[in-house]
Amino acid sequence: MRPVAAAALGAALGAAFVLAPLLAAADTATTLGRATIPEQSGAALYQHICQGCHQAGARGAVGAGAFPALAGNPKLAVSGYPVSMVLNGNGGMPWFNGQLSDAQVADVVNYVRTHFGNAYTDAVTPADVAAARGPVPVMER
Repeated sequence: MRPVAAAALGAALGAAFVLAPLLAAADTATTLGRATIPEQSGAALYQHICQGCHQAGARGAVGAGAFPALAGNPKLAVSGYPVSMVLNGNGGMPWFNGQLSDAQVADVVNYVRTHFGNAYTDAVTPADVAAARGPVPVMER
């Protein structure tokens, strides 16, 4: 298996492992046409979804795949970048468009942009996420 494919597979399996307990509790979730994640704070969303790859301190990791550090990451200065990454994914980063509500995306992006040595205080709003979302992908049957 190619290294990139192995990293993507590892990230997808890791996301599935992290998301399974959350999806089981989805009775309080918002519905966007796919399996959704229960409403939680940005910190809780980071802990349950993101830190499996990006680590508890957001330092990132290298091993079976490369997961960039979010701590002190200058790419987070432009709020649209992390919003796009959460919604659409890229490489080994899974996409969460259709799984997280606009408010959840805003909350987790704002959490990451104001923690881990990041001080980007121009908050992302749910309306910003809705504008960036575009059409929600339909899961293959």
